[in-house]
Amino acid sequence: MHCSYFDAARCLSCTQMGQPYADQLAAKQLHCRTLLADHSSLEWLPPVESRKAGFRNKAKMVVGGSAKNPTIGILDAEGRGVDLRECGVCAPGLLACFPVLAAFIGQAGLTPYDVPRRSGELKHLIITESPDGELMLRFVLRSENLVNRIRRHLPSLRQALPQLKVVSVNLHPEHKAVLEGEREILLTEESTLQMRVNDLDLHLRPQSFFQTNTEMAAALYRQGRAWVNELAPASVWDLYCGVGGFALHSADVSREVIGIEKSREAIASAESSSKESGLKRVRFQAGDATAFAVATKQAAELVIVNPPRRGIGSELCSWLEDSTVKHVIYSSCNAKSLARDLAAMPSFTARRVRLLDMFPQTSHYEVMVLLERS
Repeated sequence: MHCSYFDAARCLSCTQMGQPYADQLAAKQLHCRTLLADHSSLEWLPPVESRKAGFRNKAKMVVGGSAKNPTIGILDAEGRGVDLRECGVCAPGLLACFPVLAAFIGQAGLTPYDVPRRSGELKHLIITESPDGELMLRFVLRSENLVNRIRRHLPSLRQALPQLKVVSVNLHPEHKAVLEGEREILLTEESTLQMRVNDLDLHLRPQSFFQTNTEMAAALYRQGRAWVNELAPASVWDLYCGVGGFALHSADVSREVIGIEKSREAIASAESSSKESGLKRVRFQAGDATAFAVATKQAAELVIVNPPRRGIGSELCSWLEDSTVKHVIYSSCNAKSLARDLAAMPSFTARRVRLLDMFPQTSHYEVMVLLERS
């Protein structure tokens, strides 16, 4: 894949852009193998390839310029907007939205936030597309000043984009290099975007996390389900469960499944999916994954962990090491923290590993490891 933005040095986010895909994948495999070289018993399953372009289901776009002439993309080193409306890694359904949203910004008079001057209101647009082509749109604003204006003009936007299902405003008043704030204002009756993944309908709320590559997320959950079904544990914990992907895919009448996640929004989404699917032995709980494990008297036979880039940390590693847990499925987006955590659990042997190319055109990837107590 080639990108005119990358070639012109306007956006260098996709650091592997222009390199043959086979070379990208081989480099990721080598990187992962090097980090996990101490685990000589590992069986390396074939990597799961992704589409090279149009794979992102979510666009997090900075809004710059002016209301009459907005940019939708990123900021340059001076804090000025760089327009990326034709970004090739975004799904076609997202690309089709950008011109409509640019017109809406002008129509509604939404003044973009000027980072150097610390003035203006509209900071970001966060757009997610479901496998069915429906959309969730979030306006990230500096304050509530534009909320009523967006409400007033929203019918015209929904007429132009009939696939819009969920629209909200996120308030981010601070001048900080973070994408969004804590408070969300829902502008539509619908509050969740339905994400059909394999044979399950997952529900995504505005502040819930979901993988940015739907096809790779489906492969990730299929692999997790295959390992769980092969081992046939009586109980499973899905720690850092998000909207419940692993937990719901692990459900079976023969086992109890519990999902733990800090985000109450994500837990509400997971509970909706579980209820719709009629799963009787799956439950979800909002809370800290480590605190839950440490406080629970009876450990599950199998534990799935899917932590953020920092990994599961020393306390949870120590608890797993001393627990009665028989198997761990570790899904990681950072092989460095994965390797560190595995070294802290010497009672477990890494048996199988699979790399899934969640992020083509970059050096990042997802990797799953099946651990067995020695």
